[in-house]
Amino acid sequence: MPNPKFKILVVDDDPSIRQMLSLGLIQEGYEVQTAENGEIALEKIRTFEPQIIILDIMMPVMDGYDLCQAIPQISNASTIMLTAKDTSQDIVKGLRMGANDYLVKPFHFEELLARIEVQLRNRFPGLSGQKVIGRFTINELQKTIALDGTVLHLSPTEYKLLTYLLWNANQTLSKEKILIHVWGYDFEGEDNIVEVYISYLREKLADNSHKIIKTIRGLGYRLEAGNEN
Repeated sequence: MPNPKFKILVVDDDPSIRQMLSLGLIQEGYEVQTAENGEIALEKIRTFEPQIIILDIMMPVMDGYDLCQAIPQISNASTIMLTAKDTSQDIVKGLRMGANDYLVKPFHFEELLARIEVQLRNRFPGLSGQKVIGRFTINELQKTIALDGTVLHLSPTEYKLLTYLLWNANQTLSKEKILIHVWGYDFEGEDNIVEVYISYLREKLADNSHKIIKTIRGLGYRLEAGNEN
C-alpha cells in the first residue's frame, strides 16, 4: 500500500534502528521523519502530522508508554509499538496505553509493512490501494501492476523496480539512484544488475523498441507512462 502521501514518524533512541527503518520505509514510498525520544516526537507530530507513528518503549526523557498516552491529545495517528519488551504483560500494557498494534524486536521488515498497511486500511476504509499512472495501474494491496488492463507477471524485484520507475514516470533516473532505491545501499551483487532487470521488464512489457523504458545515454533510464485510458 505504499503511497508518497502517507507520512510515518519513527521514534527510537537507537540510531541504527531509526536509520534502517527510515531507509526501508522511504524505499517503499513513504515520507519519513525520525525522533530519538518522546519529547522530540511530540514536536514532530505537531509539525509533520504523520498518519502512522512507530515507537519504542524504552527511551530517555519520555518513554513510549507516556508518549502513547500523549499522542491522542494532539493527533489521530495510528501507533505501532516496536520494542524488545516481549512479555504478555508488556503487550497488554502497551495496547491499554493506546497503541493500535504491538510488534516485538527482533522483527521481519515485511511484517512491519503489513501491519502498517492494516492500520492505513482501518483508518482509510475507502482506500483501494490502486493508482493509475498513464497506461499502468498499480494495485498496492495485491502487489500487482497492469498495463492497459492486463496484469503483468512480475517477480518481487521486477515489481519493486517497475513501481519505482512509475512513481517517477517521465523523469530520468540514474543507474545509481535506481540501485539504491530498489536494491539498497549495501548491495554487493553484480554491477550490471540494473541493466539486467531493465531488460527483464522490457521483455514483460513487450517493449522491444524501448518506447516505454528509454535509455538516456550517459544519464540513466526514463519510463514513459503514456496517456491514461
